[in-house]
Amino acid sequence: MSSESKEQPDLSPRNSAEGNDNLASGISLEPQKESSTDFKQVETHDQFRTYPRIYLEPQEKSNTNIKEFIIKKLQKSCQCNSTKAKNMIFRFFPVLQWLPKYDLKKNLLGDVMSGLIVGILIVPQSIAYSLLAGQDPIYGLYTSFFASIIYFLFGTSRHISVGIFGVLCLMIGEVVDRELHKAGYNTAHISPLGMVSNGSSLVNHTLEKICDRSCYAIKIGSTVTFMAGVYQVAMGFFQVGFVSVYLSDALLSGFVTGASFTILTSQAKYLLGLSLPRSNGVGSLITTWIHIFQNIHNTKLCDLITSLLCLLVLLPTKELNEHFKSKLKAPIPTELIVVVAATLASHFGKLKENYNSSVAGHIPTGFLPPRAPDWSLVPNVAVDAIAISFIGFAITVSLSEMFAKKHGYTVKANQEMYAIGFCNIIPSFFHCITTSAALAKTLVKESTGCQTQISAVMTALVLLLVLLVIAPLFYSLQKCVLGVITIVNLRGALCKFRDLPSMWRVSRMDTVIWFVTMLSSALISTELGLLIGVCFSMFCVILRTQKPKVSLLGFVEESEIFESLSAYKNLQTKPGIKIVRFIAPLYYINKECFKSALYKKTLNPVLVKAAQKKAAKKMLKEQRVTLSGIQDEVSVQLSHDPLELHTIVIDCSAIQFLDTAGISTLKEVRRDYEAIGIQVLLAQCNPSVRDSLTKGQYFREEQNLLFYSMYEAVAFAVESQNQKGTCVLNGLSFSSD
Repeated sequence: MSSESKEQPDLSPRNSAEGNDNLASGISLEPQKESSTDFKQVETHDQFRTYPRIYLEPQEKSNTNIKEFIIKKLQKSCQCNSTKAKNMIFRFFPVLQWLPKYDLKKNLLGDVMSGLIVGILIVPQSIAYSLLAGQDPIYGLYTSFFASIIYFLFGTSRHISVGIFGVLCLMIGEVVDRELHKAGYNTAHISPLGMVSNGSSLVNHTLEKICDRSCYAIKIGSTVTFMAGVYQVAMGFFQVGFVSVYLSDALLSGFVTGASFTILTSQAKYLLGLSLPRSNGVGSLITTWIHIFQNIHNTKLCDLITSLLCLLVLLPTKELNEHFKSKLKAPIPTELIVVVAATLASHFGKLKENYNSSVAGHIPTGFLPPRAPDWSLVPNVAVDAIAISFIGFAITVSLSEMFAKKHGYTVKANQEMYAIGFCNIIPSFFHCITTSAALAKTLVKESTGCQTQISAVMTALVLLLVLLVIAPLFYSLQKCVLGVITIVNLRGALCKFRDLPSMWRVSRMDTVIWFVTMLSSALISTELGLLIGVCFSMFCVILRTQKPKVSLLGFVEESEIFESLSAYKNLQTKPGIKIVRFIAPLYYINKECFKSALYKKTLNPVLVKAAQKKAAKKMLKEQRVTLSGIQDEVSVQLSHDPLELHTIVIDCSAIQFLDTAGISTLKEVRRDYEAIGIQVLLAQCNPSVRDSLTKGQYFREEQNLLFYSMYEAVAFAVESQNQKGTCVLNGLSFSSD
């Protein structure tokens, strides 16, 4: 052994695109000091010792009759007994499983505190978001109340807060304004006629006779809500919760941020006290700002000053709540304080009478009698409800899974779809709009000690108190205050721009998806923005597989580890053997990319074959002999000079699947290389790829050049070359020991 000390190798990736995997720790390489290259070719064959080929016998698959299989499944699912019925009821109503086991001493205090705090926070938000959805304030309170009760019964998450959500309110508001315009309701927003309050009861004298703008608006909203709930329950019934995977985190984040710009734009007119029609359709954000600047001279000074004062109070206190959330037992209910103070100032200052300031108006107590959605509106809103239902269940499922993972329990995605679906279907008969989980309220709920959904019951009790007693006291509350509350609650979504540098470092593709979805949601429309984001995200997935990474591999000496030569230093290669890794499924989209990359990394067999034919013609022309005075052309047996390359090993470990085009491409590649005396070996194929190769008749009877490890494939190539002493010619078969 040399007296020189061995050096620790440098295995840091030089190319981040290909150096994603670190080599196993503890492996040392001895670099050649006289060589300046990063890898070396070794002539010794001692490392790749031969051993018997590995052959696995596949399990025999029984030929199942499809008819018998379906009958068996139906019989199993249609069987009914007391145990199965009990289990089905318990699965459908998860509250029956955990409520009897509820630990009062351990959980009650945290649930009561979190429920009360969330209830206090959700009251002003429900009133504000009603404005965003084009509804009267009472309907937002109805929505949050019923959603809390119903999710308590059907939900499986212990922590999420289900209720009114800004993005969904924006989408509903766009549908409501469109349908109101179609129906000819272009007057200013007014409260329903004939609604009077008598103690805690609500009487509607003219509901059946006259349906004014507010009445028709809630008809539209409840019909959209009903259809969204039907879609969500249908997805739960058919167990298609997997469709949520098409809404990636980057896509949802970009969509919410883009929709937040639209929400901010729609609320800006309230901050200035302007009475403007709501812009809908493509480019509504730009159109709204044009209308605002055209009418900015009509700004009401009272509303503007109130908005600025509320912003100066809410923004710093929100930051303080966020900064000291670990030290505060409960967040400061600044929104409620602002609402109470602004209502008192507006009432005693008579801002509506003196300065013509817009106020919330009369909010009745009690509950309206239930009423079915307007079935005649279903054809008009059915398509709009699809996007709303997808966004609602995607946010709910993602939040429930996130908090379940954090606290060490499991949630059922399909049951969550049932829960959020019924949170929309049942309340749609009680004048409510679409609901979903909301991140901000869920974070507050978790941080204030929530243990179970008992906290949702406490939130519902707070809302019930407001609905029965307190609601009329908000009569003088200015709409600009509600607009400020809505805008301040967009702070989290708008601050996503801070995360872009780190997202760019981790995944540039996700960052591009975020930008495309955000810009299309903001500048085009929310529904089209979501659709564009989903389509672009799928296009990016296809793009990643269309031009995947292809790299040449080398091995670590005295080991069975193979890694990219362009990513790591001090890797070695065997003379005459090229090892190629293709990092993508091989199918019709990228088959040409696979061939061109393989030919570029090794050699192009088509060009080599053409060059050999050209050399053969030239040789025949030169070799002429003359016998007995007669010139005759004699065909000469040509022996081409053997190529230095004799084996190509394709590492298939990163090939997830093959289609018929992929199998045909592998056959074509093998045929082209064998035509010039180079054998092609496949290594580390997963069971799906091996099954596709077998069904596609890739293997020939006389040979099976498929290996379970890279080491086995290279050892086979070395041994076969040693036995033959020459390059492998086309059609030569190898017998395994």
